[in-house]
Amino acid sequence: MALHPIGVHVGPGLTEDNELEDGGPLARAAEMDADGVQVFLTDPQSYKNPKPRPDQADLLGSDVMVVVHAPYMLNVATTNNRIRVPGRKLLAAHAAGAAAIGAFGLVVHGGHVLAEDDPAIGVDNWRKTFAYQQKDGGFPLPLLIENTAGGGNAMARDLDAVDRLFDAVGEFGAGFVLDTCHAWAAGWDLSTVVDDVRARAGRIDLVHLNNSRDPHGSSRDRHAPLTEGEIPTELLVEVARAADCPVVLETPGDAASHAEEIALLRTALGG
Repeated sequence: MALHPIGVHVGPGLTEDNELEDGGPLARAAEMDADGVQVFLTDPQSYKNPKPRPDQADLLGSDVMVVVHAPYMLNVATTNNRIRVPGRKLLAAHAAGAAAIGAFGLVVHGGHVLAEDDPAIGVDNWRKTFAYQQKDGGFPLPLLIENTAGGGNAMARDLDAVDRLFDAVGEFGAGFVLDTCHAWAAGWDLSTVVDDVRARAGRIDLVHLNNSRDPHGSSRDRHAPLTEGEIPTELLVEVARAADCPVVLETPGDAASHAEEIALLRTALGG
């Protein structure tokens, strides 16, 4: 694997019949000269458990870094039992599916509690998620919790919230995904963000290196191409350099534009 692996979010890469679409994620990686891919195992809005992938053996045998993103609506922090309890089971199923294809980690959003709820309850619900899973031997790969762009009762929107969350789940080996667009939207200082996060979460395992279509502190999650948004490209490169970990681009664009972004980053990061 490359010194600074650079991957691209490519979606499931599967048809509705669970067959490879246009050669699947590994074909996308080759097309863009990417070191890695980030995939979904199902429709990102689905509560269905993932099926075994037809490219499982190829993914396991490849030197391409694989990252799996959990469904967007999964929320294990909520006090709503009808969302939280199925969410825990779904999280476990996606973790198993991600491990089966040799994934580096499973990205999951921090989630939120209802407006009238104490965020401390959501933090404890995250702790319970890991504690319950420990009874079954734990998660088979690292869970990487991602910071989010908005929401006053979100578990990972503010740096202080990240601090509280990782005080509760750090002992279980939880990892952290720094999304630069989300951090920008939440008003974080990207010039110090790597140190700020490490002071609270203790680690950064992956960077979602995304530019933003909106001003700093907007609370809006609208990604932009690496060199075309409101965040100076040099600042994004510095975040990737300081984090010194794998990077995944979730930027809009076609294969050619992603290949250009990868080449830019590869040069800037020294391979």
